[in-house]
Formats: sequence, structure tokens, C-alpha cells
Amino acid sequence: MESTNATELYFVFMNYDPQYERLRSYRTKKGGNELDLYLSKKHDELLENYLEAGTYNKTLSLVIVDGFAVEITEDQANVLRSAKSVRVVEKNQELDC
Repeated sequence: MESTNATELYFVFMNYDPQYERLRSYRTKKGGNELDLYLSKKHDELLENYLEAGTYNKTLSLVIVDGFAVEITEDQANVLRSAKSVRVVEKNQELDC
């Protein structure tokens, strides 16, 4: 069985969030800064609430889909899958070309 201690890149996609939808709909009028700040804080808080500080590395927030990329272990991915606000946690798949 593979070790689950190695970190890999995962994409985490969030469940429907009316505040995100509202900010996204106004984004073209007001600029994206408010939406960017809201999502970054929301994603950081999720990670802080479910994972131990220093054990993960969030690489970016994905504004267009309310999601983020994070370097975590398989065990940590399973923990995030249990969060009510999380819709999907997917490991990054390398494409063979």
C-alpha cells in the first residue's frame, strides 16, 4: 500500500455559496478585489479549521469556480472531503501527451 505522507496537489471545490455568487455577479462592475479577498479568506479559514497549521500549502484560489489548489497528503484530502462546505476534492492528474 502506498504511503499517505507524501504531499500532492489537490483541487478543492466548494458547495454553492450565495455570497460568492453575489460578489461574482458584481465583479465586472466593481472589479475583482472584493471577491478575491472574500474567497482567499474563506479558503484559508477552511484549511485552518480542518488541517494542522504548517502541514499544507495553498497555492492559489480559483475565483471562477470557488475553489483552490493545495498541496496536502491523501489523508488530509479525506479530511477536507468530510467538510460540509466542500463539494469535491480531486487530486491533480498529470496528463501524458
